[in-house]
Amino acid sequence: MPVINRIAAYADEMKTWRRHLHTIPELGQNCPKTAAFVAERLREFGVDEIHEGVAKTGVIAVINGQREGPSIGLRADMDALPITESTGADWASTHAGQMHACGHDGHTTMLLGAAKYLAETRKFSGRVVLVFQPAEETGGGAELMVEEGVLDRFDVSQIYALHNAPGTPVGEFYTTPGPIMAAVDTFHVDITGEGGHGAYPQDTRDPIPAALAIGQAIGTIVGRNHCALDELVVSVTMIHAGTADNVIPEGAYLGGTVRTFDTAVQDMVKRRMGEIVAGHAAAFNVEAVLRYEEGFPPTVNTSENTAFAAEVARDVAAGGAVREDVAPEMGAEDFAYFLQERPGAYLFVGNGDTAGLHQPDYDFDDETAPYGASFFARIAERALPLEGA
Repeated sequence: MPVINRIAAYADEMKTWRRHLHTIPELGQNCPKTAAFVAERLREFGVDEIHEGVAKTGVIAVINGQREGPSIGLRADMDALPITESTGADWASTHAGQMHACGHDGHTTMLLGAAKYLAETRKFSGRVVLVFQPAEETGGGAELMVEEGVLDRFDVSQIYALHNAPGTPVGEFYTTPGPIMAAVDTFHVDITGEGGHGAYPQDTRDPIPAALAIGQAIGTIVGRNHCALDELVVSVTMIHAGTADNVIPEGAYLGGTVRTFDTAVQDMVKRRMGEIVAGHAAAFNVEAVLRYEEGFPPTVNTSENTAFAAEVARDVAAGGAVREDVAPEMGAEDFAYFLQERPGAYLFVGNGDTAGLHQPDYDFDDETAPYGASFFARIAERALPLEGA
């Protein structure tokens, strides 16, 4: 049986934890109810150390092995999304306008399941450092934890994380060495002209044609300044202007997202956007200001740790199904900040035939949790083996 028997024995308990967490979704760094629930469970398990209030509401727990040795980190994200839930489940969100639409309730549950098992068995040397992180979705909680010195304070030598994957069968895993998730940047263009009556455009400096032209030109960066087969996404996702059909507005705004894996490509996009905005401002006789905000860096798996994690996943995966050479995804993940500082790996575990992530009808499949918990537990035991074990 791929799932660890002891973890399989409390699968129903894990389901209860997960469904409770699903009812109390919290946003960003503000996850006090979730953190309190996590800390309460960890105390019940008898872990050796619990540190609360890390990165505002994060929780760090330490489980000591039977002998001296290095420390490894296992991370789960805790925060939710500002989405109104439509699942109709008995365990649906009780916080209006907030829901666990990305399965972080399941990620937290999987790490709690591993914590219970590891605290009971302690079939490892060294220390396991459990990282329950807030603010993955919107606040860069991993970056804050790194800045607060979590990795150094607990002497973490390597670190691992899981994310659920709708559309992949429950219990199957996939990952890849090198970049697995993209860097995510945001751009904003504020255009200022001179408004007036819609019947007399010759008396205005209309910002709307400028906004449309800038948006179209930005879209040509992919394929005109970069090979279309390489990993780059530039998407204009917002255009705002005007309040009435007979009024030319004074200003317009457009914004969007950029996804890259390479800093040289990222620099090229920033440069070309600046040139496009400045050129079109001159052409349309308006003022235009580009604000380019760098977000999460790319999530880059260490090759050696990825191979190791895939081998461990194969021990617990349903039918041994593990893919370890998938194409990188253009989504982003702030686990990147941990991987900038320490070797490690980020993997996906199948969530079955559910709605997609970030959708109001999404729900984590509770059958997934024992696989994820078993993976985390086996990573600890394999990375920190007892001599002669």
